[in-house]
Amino acid sequence: MWWCGNWGYMGWWGPLFGLLWFVLLGLFVYWLVRSLVPERRDKALDILKERYARGEIDRETFERMKRDLS
Repeated sequence: MWWCGNWGYMGWWGPLFGLLWFVLLGLFVYWLVRSLVPERRDKALDILKERYARGEIDRETFERMKRDLS
C-alpha cells in the first residue's frame, strides 16, 4: 500500500474529519433538542403578557414581574 503512507488513506486529515463529524453531530442534537423543547421562561412571559392584557395586573406589577423573569 504505497499510497497510504504512515498515516493511512486520509493522512492526518482522517482524525480531524472524525472529530469534525462528532462535533457536527453534537451540534445537530443540541439544536434539535432546543427547537423541540420550549423554554419555560418564554411561556411564563406569555402568561404574564396575557394577564396584563386582560387587566388583571397593573403596569408596575407587570414590569416588576417581567424583571424577575429575566
